Amino acid sequence: MAHKHQKRIVRVTEQGNLTVCSFCSPEEISALSFRETFTKYARYNPIISEKETLIRSASKTGTNVTLAFTDSGKIAGFGILEYPHPDERWVRLGDRLMMEVSVIEVSRPWRSSGIARDILRLVTDHPLREDRIFYMVGYSWTWDLDGTGIPPMTYRDMMIRLFSTCGFEIFQTNEPNIMMRPENLFMARIGSSITDEIQKQFKLVRFNLD
Repeated sequence: MAHKHQKRIVRVTEQGNLTVCSFCSPEEISALSFRETFTKYARYNPIISEKETLIRSASKTGTNVTLAFTDSGKIAGFGILEYPHPDERWVRLGDRLMMEVSVIEVSRPWRSSGIARDILRLVTDHPLREDRIFYMVGYSWTWDLDGTGIPPMTYRDMMIRLFSTCGFEIFQTNEPNIMMRPENLFMARIGSSITDEIQKQFKLVRFNLD
């Protein structure tokens, strides 16, 4: 049975039609193929390389696993919106107020066809979007720089353009992993129902001052 908030987009590409579907269930993910489209390359390993990881994420309450897949059932892209790990500073804002776009990934053959934009749009189309702060962290060591053939700062600009289409803005933070390299970045979308007080607290959390 489909999730009550599930939405679908059909995108026509040079490689054939792709369906982008949000709130995929573990059962729906299990029926799809993963290994043929997400493989390890000489200089790049996808953040997620096992279908079971997607299935586990889809089993968590509130998580939105959005997939792009072919008519033959091959997964060509995916995105995950989920609550942060309990060890991360962002949980200190309280009451599950922050949710992370923890990954947006498109298989090499389907890049440059607008799929990442579709995945991001559906993965952030969450019923709690105005009651939450959505965020992303961009670490250059997770990017497929070899596959894109562009330098890190250019890739960073590409990420900014992508997430800006869904209302994300750049925010400063002293989180050590983000500060490790100049191209790393932190972006967030603050829901319209987030109070001024929570926004002030969000700033304190970003700089570990709470």
